[in-house]
Amino acid sequence: MGRQAAVIGSPVAHSLSPVLHNAAFEALGLTSWSYTRIECVANDVPALVHGLDESWAGLSVTMPNKRAALAVASVPTSRASLVGAANTLVPSEAGWVADCTDVDGVVGALRANGFTTGSTALLLGAGGTATAALVGLASVGVRSATLVVRSTARAGEAVDCAVRAGVELTLVPWHEADFGALASTSDVLVSTVPPAATEPVADELALAPFALDVIYHPWPTPLALAVGKRGNALATGLDMLLHQAFGQSEQFTGRPAPREAMRAALRAATGDLLPLPL
Repeated sequence: MGRQAAVIGSPVAHSLSPVLHNAAFEALGLTSWSYTRIECVANDVPALVHGLDESWAGLSVTMPNKRAALAVASVPTSRASLVGAANTLVPSEAGWVADCTDVDGVVGALRANGFTTGSTALLLGAGGTATAALVGLASVGVRSATLVVRSTARAGEAVDCAVRAGVELTLVPWHEADFGALASTSDVLVSTVPPAATEPVADELALAPFALDVIYHPWPTPLALAVGKRGNALATGLDMLLHQAFGQSEQFTGRPAPREAMRAALRAATGDLLPLPL
């Protein structure tokens, strides 16, 4: 029987998830399976999810729906609860299971590009990606992090996440940050902010021995250029996208993810923009 899966979000037309998951289905011989995009805002997530029939193998969830996805689930995984959001919904006998493979995306992107472990991190931005980054960083040994944000008043979810994940978090307002000092004394930098924000301080940020820039369009970012000039290691948002999709594929299909086929499809869809190490 053919099965269905989709990514839900708004806007969703740009999502590369169909590229990854349809490539996985093809590589696994699941020729009757299909993966599509569904435009959906957070308020509509419960009705959409509860209206799906037994042909559905699962959903990928992108912004702005990740917190709604966690709320609609009957069975949250421990890491989805830690993050406070879910990017994966899979049906089970007990109801919908919510997971957050964004954590795999962060950790996989870091490890594939050579990062192993560290105790201190510098994190830019407090949005949805930042909480997944905090949980991922905690899993590779980070115990203290500095969070630099435009507005400390909007950092509540990241602060709560850090407490759950066991990371000691220091909040620094953007206009007060000494980016060079912070980067050079951190084991890893994770930037979740737009390129325009990092451009004035890219050279200082590049003092971090390892960086993850979650932005991959337009590429290269000012941070990527600065890190490359210094010769330090860099992981990207495209790496994250690939590595978070592996766990989703396995939860949808119940079979090991065909990693090389998924990477080849993503490379082709992005014009071989980045090497995407596994």
